[in-house]
Amino acid sequence: MRTPTIPLRWVALALITATAAVLRLVDLGAVRLDPFYDAAVRSMGVSWHNFFFGAYEPGGSVSIDKPPIDLWLQVASVKLFGWSSTSLKLPEALAGTASVPLLYAAVKRPFGVIAGLVAALALAVLPIEVITARSDTMDAVMMMLLVLALLMVVRAGETGKTVWLLAAAGALGVAFNVKLLESMVALPGLFVLACLGLPRAAEVSRRARRGRLIGQFAAAAAVYVVIALSWLSATLLFPAHERPYAIGSTNGSAWNAAFVFNGTERLSGKTAEVGQATPVLHHRDGGGTVTSTGSTPITPPSPTRLLANGGQLPAKWLGWEALAALLLGAGVVISVTRRKAGRLQRAMVVGMFVWLLTGIVLFSAMARLHPRYVESFTPAVAAMFGIGVAWVAGAASRTRLLAAPLTALLAIPLVTSVEAVGEKISDAGNVGALDSIEQRALSAYLLAHQGSARYELAAGSSTSVASLIVQDQRPVLMLTTYDGLSFTSVAQLKTLMARGEVRYAFLDSVCGPGAPKTTAGCAPAALWVRAHGTDVSRQAGLHARGLLWQLPSHPSVRVLTGDRGRGDRLKR
Repeated sequence: MRTPTIPLRWVALALITATAAVLRLVDLGAVRLDPFYDAAVRSMGVSWHNFFFGAYEPGGSVSIDKPPIDLWLQVASVKLFGWSSTSLKLPEALAGTASVPLLYAAVKRPFGVIAGLVAALALAVLPIEVITARSDTMDAVMMMLLVLALLMVVRAGETGKTVWLLAAAGALGVAFNVKLLESMVALPGLFVLACLGLPRAAEVSRRARRGRLIGQFAAAAAVYVVIALSWLSATLLFPAHERPYAIGSTNGSAWNAAFVFNGTERLSGKTAEVGQATPVLHHRDGGGTVTSTGSTPITPPSPTRLLANGGQLPAKWLGWEALAALLLGAGVVISVTRRKAGRLQRAMVVGMFVWLLTGIVLFSAMARLHPRYVESFTPAVAAMFGIGVAWVAGAASRTRLLAAPLTALLAIPLVTSVEAVGEKISDAGNVGALDSIEQRALSAYLLAHQGSARYELAAGSSTSVASLIVQDQRPVLMLTTYDGLSFTSVAQLKTLMARGEVRYAFLDSVCGPGAPKTTAGCAPAALWVRAHGTDVSRQAGLHARGLLWQLPSHPSVRVLTGDRGRGDRLKR
């Protein structure tokens, strides 16, 4: 009997996917964690209430600034495999790996095996994608959902079945629940792909074809809106006093955090991101301790921003591959408009080029850019590169030989990705990370002195003690949320102190002369603590004074009527 052979393309795809997995999984636990989101994962494991809302601290008084869909995966991972650096980042690493064969399937259908394999390889070795998939932020999961939506739109173009278009809309809706407006960078390109790619029945009139197309897109839009707003809408089913205050919002609403803080203000650069990303290189010095070297700030907006040699997003991480994809893509677009290319091929090329251009223009002009944001268009970079190489390979004989050297250029991002893995680079934020030695000393001191207090301490700002929440998994009373917005009034603080629910406060900022109102140390509760508390920072083993304060034992209490709503939330 003849032994069946495995087609060469499947062997190649398996090797490319294995390469992607190795780059994303090797030494994954050594990459620095993100205290802000890890505190939420720790807190969400305490109760179903915290799990649903994405609570930032175990008491459930405040929540993260985004829907918690991705964090649900991280909670599941740590429940299955235990709490560790690897289990926290595993969903992102697996999502980044799964995106590679999904992109192959999406590109291969209209353009063939060569285009699909080169696109998969381009995504597998793209340094910024490797770095992001090795970080415990949600961008890699969002990117995988965008690739899944792309594949479904291609299937809709092949079959003409509306169900595939609706499935794509559903995947995009889930992507919105993972990373909000960042996921929408793909929408223009996928919309163009669907408009040009959906088949038109020849036996019906143009008016009937137009009506059917409008109906398909209306149904897809409805599915997208319903799924995209499903979690935000579900939060409104709970009474206001049961909903955690969304960090970043101005009124506590998750809607405000989603569309203002993470929406209009992000585009305008008015507000910095909670958990700001600063790629950090970790290495061990001669004494065996881990030290960090932060990158210089990302370059200002300009047409050549993505080609900068330095900063947090150097050209070797993304820019050169994006430039090659842009040049190849322009050539393919011109080619398909001059010759009679297939409907789906033409739609794919134009749609991917629109997606690519949208990302390049947005991230070149965006006032405040963090490296992980570009995950919203890395699939377009890889897809356009693969399609371009296949186009060169199928062109005239005098240019056909260029296909191999173009593919060989991917050795450059591969080397950069290997270096990034070796240097344990992360693009996650480091907000709320306390010195590990002082954190252990602080935790031990509080455990020994706070008795039966419900709160481990009161924190001057919502992001100052994230790593302490990760370690101790105890409720923390927030004096402010974001930008120094007061969350706990002096009257509320006194009430909790009188009940013995909080005995210490941690203040990591001071209110000096001329300090802006957004300084957490200028909040009324923080000023009251400094005026009436006892500085016990040195007794607790901290390096500086003015950090840890013991609160008075018997404060005078006066609860204001206007504070009762939030007071109820703090008591929960």
